[in-house]
Amino acid sequence: MTDLLWDEVKCFFDPDLMGPLPDVRVPDVSVEGWQAVLDLVAEKGWKCQYSEGETVLPVPRAEAVLSRPADAECPNLRVWLTADVLAIFRFLDDEVVDFDVDLRELQGQERIDVLCSFFREIGRRLGRSVLMDAEGAYGHPILGFDVETDRVVLLMEP
Repeated sequence: MTDLLWDEVKCFFDPDLMGPLPDVRVPDVSVEGWQAVLDLVAEKGWKCQYSEGETVLPVPRAEAVLSRPADAECPNLRVWLTADVLAIFRFLDDEVVDFDVDLRELQGQERIDVLCSFFREIGRRLGRSVLMDAEGAYGHPILGFDVETDRVVLLMEP
């Protein structure tokens, strides 16, 4: 299922224009929402790697990650949607699921379809919008999964 057409959105996937690492977020969640994302990753069988600083560890429960001391090493979860499309989750806030994707990996229709499918999976699981902002433009979403229409839509004109 194609939500976005490459020819219509490619300007939003230009790493030189938008920054290579747009911010993706799901606002208004909880520790349970984070756990639902971790469960989704496991259920889908996506290859993943959890680390705290340089130390690779088994994927913990969300509650354990989000209750770490503020001065602890920054934990992250790398999730490969395909062999060459990676999402990196950062456990910075228990009320916002946030992750980065690399626009250099998201060139062409096939890759955009992979991204949209990933957004749909997360949005459906959480019953929430998944929003993507240009790097450094937090709070000004370009596109996202819309719960009501059950698809990824543009939120800004090209």
